[in-house]
Amino acid sequence: MSAIDKAGIVARAALCIAWMAISSTTAFADYPDRPIRLIVPQPPGGTSDILARVFAQKLSENLRQQVIIDNRAGASGTIGTDLAAKSTPDGYTLVLVYTTHATTPGIYGKLPYDPVGDFAPITIMAAAPLFLVVHPKIPVTSVRELIAYAKPRPGELNFCSAGNGSGSHLAGELFNTLTGVKLTHIPYKGSGLAITELIGGQVQLMFAGIVPIDPHVKAGRVRGIAVSSAKRSVALPQVPTIAESGVPGFDVVGWYGVLAPARTPQAVVARLNRELLKILQSPGVRDRLLGEGAEPVGDTPAEFTAFLKTDITRWAKVIKAAGAKLD
Repeated sequence: MSAIDKAGIVARAALCIAWMAISSTTAFADYPDRPIRLIVPQPPGGTSDILARVFAQKLSENLRQQVIIDNRAGASGTIGTDLAAKSTPDGYTLVLVYTTHATTPGIYGKLPYDPVGDFAPITIMAAAPLFLVVHPKIPVTSVRELIAYAKPRPGELNFCSAGNGSGSHLAGELFNTLTGVKLTHIPYKGSGLAITELIGGQVQLMFAGIVPIDPHVKAGRVRGIAVSSAKRSVALPQVPTIAESGVPGFDVVGWYGVLAPARTPQAVVARLNRELLKILQSPGVRDRLLGEGAEPVGDTPAEFTAFLKTDITRWAKVIKAAGAKLD
């Protein structure tokens, strides 16, 4: 083959690549031109669903297209997440995932999707700490007192959760690991039932969401002693963190992020990231998030991807140490 022929092949290849790039950009220049589906792997009424509806309303206004909420609950969020993973990667199907997206790989022996490789992360929207609360019959008012009370009573104190693999479950397991106490896990089907059992005294403590548990703290039905994040919560600035109360390194927050299927065009991911960050910066949304006990975050797709990898690895170690793996 002559040098001229080789040069011609290279030139044609370059033109082909350039044409493909232009075609790709042109194909999504009008995005979105039809409704977008936002899958929520939780039932209506939960925190994920509430936040999704806040974001969907604003995103609809900004994009001038309807954003439809599609609740697909079940199996710790894996049913709805799997549906999103297998959807067409065109930007018209998104999924609002939460902390269990990082914990289910360690909890379950096998998932029907790759929690990192099958998705195009867009941004983390919000993060919310948990509120460590105890039943009033337990004679403790601080984390240090709880540790001192629990250590000579291994297995006698029960902590409830919204289910195996939930944030409230794994926060308790991490507390066991870092403090050397032995609290017994009692899983329930949802946080509502768990809170009811805690108030009734069937269990002694819980790592609960701020919004559903705070009214019971104020009413004296349970006693709040600390929050789970590394820094104090904006919603509860008077409440100390577990880390500052004698358990350095304790840091658990429930986070909520938006993913698209893998191979969604970068131009679409970038557009969605910009729009969601704008939504987070609006005062009305910030106030609504704080009202739900959450704080706005907002990061880049690359930062969200790195966070996912780190969080999955972190929780896998906690789950292995706790023996919480399910088949």
